[in-house]
Amino acid sequence: MRIIQTVGSIEAEASGPSYSVPSLCRSLANLGHTVELLSLGAVGTVGITIRDGYRDIRFARNWTGAGPLRKLGTSFDMRRALFVSNADIIHTHGLWMMPNVYAADAARRLARPLVLTPRGMLGADALKFSSGRKRAFWALYQGHATRRVSCFHATAESEYDDIRAFGLKQPVAVIPNGIDLPASSRSRASLVGPFVLSLGRIHPKKGLDRLLRAWALIEAGFPAWGLRIVGPSEGGHANELEQQVRELGLSSVSISGPVFGEAKLELLANAQLFTLSTLHENFAMTVAESLACETPVISTKGAPWQGLVDNKCGWWIEHGPEAMAAALREAMSLSPEERRAMGARGRAWMERDFGWQGIATQMAEVYRWLVAGGEPPACVRMG
Repeated sequence: MRIIQTVGSIEAEASGPSYSVPSLCRSLANLGHTVELLSLGAVGTVGITIRDGYRDIRFARNWTGAGPLRKLGTSFDMRRALFVSNADIIHTHGLWMMPNVYAADAARRLARPLVLTPRGMLGADALKFSSGRKRAFWALYQGHATRRVSCFHATAESEYDDIRAFGLKQPVAVIPNGIDLPASSRSRASLVGPFVLSLGRIHPKKGLDRLLRAWALIEAGFPAWGLRIVGPSEGGHANELEQQVRELGLSSVSISGPVFGEAKLELLANAQLFTLSTLHENFAMTVAESLACETPVISTKGAPWQGLVDNKCGWWIEHGPEAMAAALREAMSLSPEERRAMGARGRAWMERDFGWQGIATQMAEVYRWLVAGGEPPACVRMG
């Protein structure tokens, strides 16, 4: 099949789609499909690159300055490229940007099936951010584009529920993101002391203010431990958290910028615990990455990770500082050997259920069904 994937951008390495969308493209190409990934590029990255067997095509934005026009992601070049493509199917990722609209317009003009992966952007908490802008964009562009969708792709049961709660009636394929496991288990370095890690975008929707309040409840009982919050700050939120650290009188918390590649894997592997305090997340790649590095995880129920409990490799907890503090206290009181055993179970789970080739095979089955008809694959929910 000839497959086109579109996404607003994959430039920000800290975002989940910057990892998961190219990984899906690579895995589909490995299965023998012809794949193109169309996205918006930063200055100096516009152009075509052959990457892992697929064509990575990055287009310039028409407006590059600050402000709402840049956030729309308008690119007439991307629109034209989609309209003259010979794709059998078009798959777009995310919402609220023009690349998602262009994909729908092209699918209509070319009479091709369209798949849309919301990437968590239909969650109730996600919809609250910039709600006025999103209502206007829905009325002008996103509504008609979404009605053109042939099949949605949800990366978790919770995202399937979000799609239905939003009133969307099309079929939904429930297929998780995949994970690339490190080649082998990494040895844990000798550090100053054990630490809990929170890694990802520093944004209000991540619930990091609640994590700090939870840490304030347990810090005195674990003087050897530290809490590290690592990631890119959005809208100055890191400064707000640093002010909260001072107000709470916390002495074992650090907040720092993002890390990538090998440095990120080393940080995940050396953490004794990973914590996700998010208000809402459709998947949360950092949870899968932590488990792949054999690090146990504490996640709120804002992310679809009940399997942490089922596979005995972490905690899946209610929102709020008290619930997080209770889980931290329990996890930090375990012996290092007990935490290592939990981490080993987590890695085994990732290897068994989240390999990229299996994920790509399921996605390709959905594409074939949309193109050729017949019985829907088992992963597709019709109602």
